[in-house]
Amino acid sequence: MRSVLACLAIFAAFGLSAFAAPQDAPAPRAMTYTDTAPAYRFFPGDEIEIVVFSAPELNRTVTVGPDGRVALPLIGAVRAADLTAEELRDSLVVAYSNQLRQPELSVIPRTYASRQVFVGGEVARPGIYEMPANIDAFQAVALAGGFLPTARRGDVLILSRASGAARVTEIDLSPRAVREGFPSAEPLQRYDVVYVPRSRISQVNLFMQQYVRDALPVQFSFYYDLRGERN
Repeated sequence: MRSVLACLAIFAAFGLSAFAAPQDAPAPRAMTYTDTAPAYRFFPGDEIEIVVFSAPELNRTVTVGPDGRVALPLIGAVRAADLTAEELRDSLVVAYSNQLRQPELSVIPRTYASRQVFVGGEVARPGIYEMPANIDAFQAVALAGGFLPTARRGDVLILSRASGAARVTEIDLSPRAVREGFPSAEPLQRYDVVYVPRSRISQVNLFMQQYVRDALPVQFSFYYDLRGERN
């Protein structure tokens, strides 16, 4: 009986931590820019210059409001969020056509609002991070200090809002996938959430901690004298 308790105490003390050792992985490929990449879509806080060639007095530099709209003379509030510059220009042409004859205008992005992503779960420093450029989920985790040994890297979740609808994507960031360059990785969008879940083995560790080691009526050390069983 004493030997069984000794093994149980040692097993609980270790908490299976040896099986959750951190895994080293090489750096991923840098993001590339191509002519087929999706056009930028406006977001609240972006600053836009609107030039109306047929009526220069209507020229404005406006900021996309928290509601996703811009306020313009003659036509009032117009949605700009989630539109490309070309789409917004087409929308304004239609809106101004009721006030102007054959309106011609240009939409020019001037400044961009903060581009932040949220990184949470089993990472070293969960929090909100500014995206320095187009980055993917692996690089976002790197900004947050990397994976913890308890991370389930093969099932990382990306929560995003595309065209006003919420979307959850699962991505494999295991060492094998990183070595292969995970070609399915896409650049993160503003305010995406990258969540790294806890590994199954770490859930076992937590169970051992809460229901075995903490439940024992006495505290065992790593050293246990079995000489009494020999006598």
